[in-house]
Amino acid sequence: MLKTLKMLVAGAALALTMPLSAEAAGKTYYWISHGSPADPVWTYFLAGAKQWEADTGNTVNTSFHNGDVAAHQEAVRAAIAAKADGITTTSPDPGSLVEVAKEANAANIPIINFNTPDPTASFDAYVGGNNVVFGRGWAQYLVDKGLVKSGDFVWMPVEIPGATYGVQEEEGIKSVFEPLGINYEVTDATLDQAEVINRMVDYLTANRDKIKAIIGLGDLVTGSIKRVFDQVGVKPGEIPVVGWGNSLDTTQEVLTGYVNAAQWQDPQATSYVALSLAAMEAGGVPAGFDVITGALYEKDTAQVYDDILSGK
Repeated sequence: MLKTLKMLVAGAALALTMPLSAEAAGKTYYWISHGSPADPVWTYFLAGAKQWEADTGNTVNTSFHNGDVAAHQEAVRAAIAAKADGITTTSPDPGSLVEVAKEANAANIPIINFNTPDPTASFDAYVGGNNVVFGRGWAQYLVDKGLVKSGDFVWMPVEIPGATYGVQEEEGIKSVFEPLGINYEVTDATLDQAEVINRMVDYLTANRDKIKAIIGLGDLVTGSIKRVFDQVGVKPGEIPVVGWGNSLDTTQEVLTGYVNAAQWQDPQATSYVALSLAAMEAGGVPAGFDVITGALYEKDTAQVYDDILSGK
């Protein structure tokens, strides 16, 4: 299935970009992220945008906004004012880009949503994972594997409280845990890796006895598990962990037993295909469809993703 998914994504990207160098060269697109350049996963999302820029000869203006909704909105409006040929953007908070998406629509500028979906905004298409499905999958994995049961407590650290991805992931998790009487708490970890580790160490130290499992709602927190466990003295596998897996830190954690299962989102392909859809629409061909990416991997397939992230 993994090979099939890769072939489908690669084929879509190739088909979408074949006419670009001849017909769309010299156009300007905007790639706008709610994330932080310090977050390892965003290195790969950015790499996909830069690769698309190099392959097509178009210009891609990129920006990170570290969860700042107002700055993110302003970046989209600046792209509209600059008469961008197309805009690709994440959604920093549910509903936060509803008005600016309408402004892009009114200006006839393609606006493609990627990484964090928001169906309430009038985006032309979405490229990326389904966070509700991912959250439900993580919770169901812990239940199906017999790692949590009724009355247990699950800790769910997240970088930015209230951000779209965490809210949607929690929605999926709640749909599994609530009927089974499994309790959980979401805690803030910030976007600074050192501070993420400090806060996670403090929380785990204070609550270790009651934590039966951990769900990392972001790549920084899941990728920090080994460092946190090592500091607190938790052995690999002692507390089950699932969550995001778009970084070398996490692929290694899965391979060494610190994380049970992790979610791959195809970060490079996500950016590449999102920009391709924007260019396709700029050329007069409406998208009319979403592209969904992602796969949950365990130790037996983690090396595949480790090799991808290592550039092998």
